[in-house]
Amino acid sequence: MTEVTDNFDDIRPYNDSEVPAAVQRIIADPEFIRAVIRFRFGSSSSWLSAIAAPLLTWYLRRHWSGFQTVESVQRYVSRYLDNTLKRTTQGVTCSGLAALNPNQAYLFVSNHRDIAMDPALVNWCLHQHGFTTARIAIGDNLLKKTCVTELMKLNKSFIVKRSAKGPREMLKALGQLSGYIRHSLQTNNHIWIAQKEGRAKDGNDLTDPAILKMFYIAGKQQQLAFPDYMASLQIVPVCLSYEFDPCDLAKAQELYQRQTEGNYQKAEFEDIQSIVQGIVGEKGRVHVHFGAVIKNAEDLASPETMAAAIDREIYQGYQLYPANYLAADQADAVDANDSTVEQFKRRLAAVPEQIRPVLCQMYANPLLNAARSKEQH
Repeated sequence: MTEVTDNFDDIRPYNDSEVPAAVQRIIADPEFIRAVIRFRFGSSSSWLSAIAAPLLTWYLRRHWSGFQTVESVQRYVSRYLDNTLKRTTQGVTCSGLAALNPNQAYLFVSNHRDIAMDPALVNWCLHQHGFTTARIAIGDNLLKKTCVTELMKLNKSFIVKRSAKGPREMLKALGQLSGYIRHSLQTNNHIWIAQKEGRAKDGNDLTDPAILKMFYIAGKQQQLAFPDYMASLQIVPVCLSYEFDPCDLAKAQELYQRQTEGNYQKAEFEDIQSIVQGIVGEKGRVHVHFGAVIKNAEDLASPETMAAAIDREIYQGYQLYPANYLAADQADAVDANDSTVEQFKRRLAAVPEQIRPVLCQMYANPLLNAARSKEQH
């Protein structure tokens, strides 16, 4: 391993040479085995674990011990992702990749609706169209379990140190992250990162200029002008559109509590529950749009103008569904014969009445943002 990559050892994904040992550590982790049993059987009873744990461990050793590379892990995961998408969606489509070069590394800056499925869907689309998969930025707040960290690093995830304390430690973490992104792109590896910290729970996708300032730290160290360095990163906005959000009720409840009580206290493993619900929940139709590379001089002028340019690409890339129009009280724009009309109405009727306006706003915001963007340009 080169001296350059040694600088990123505590945040980077696993290399091929590290895969076999990481796999064995996961298989030997009792907490991982218990979690799989609970997920599969919906029970945490001791008698079931006592019976199932040795069988599951034997199965994993037989089927996982052959993993020697990151690609072999991702091929295995892709089969389960294919099956999951068949069960939980009415089809996944994508657009925009024809305008990109499979031999060029891109920095994909994406809207963020689902913790696990957003990067998984982007990588699924890349793979389907002959691109290599991207390295995935993941916050260390999601890595509270050792086995989760192992699994993420096996699947090309690198760590964003959100838990860094104090200005000096935070600046060091941001500089390391910026350097790692630059190094990845220079070694022809795509990067996926959300447009801001955390999911857009209200459906209002906005790029945080602080993310772009973080990108520039490595360029500033090289004494490069902001527009020149940012142009070199080949930034591509990505827009994910889910017809139905599997976590919509949980998001609406959180937003309602923040509005009415001024705060919200997240449960200890709430993020893990959101990951599971996002994977197994019904999503309806899903579309992934890859926008144009941000390269216009006026868009590259500052973090704020770049953020606005990314937002425009995302807004114009939305795939709008009947739920979006119904939530925005534009039922006349919807085909009444679309079966999802009744599906959304039933979904809304099942939500506590006081929370319905919050959930409707969540689904309406993409339509409203797309309309405003169209009017302005």
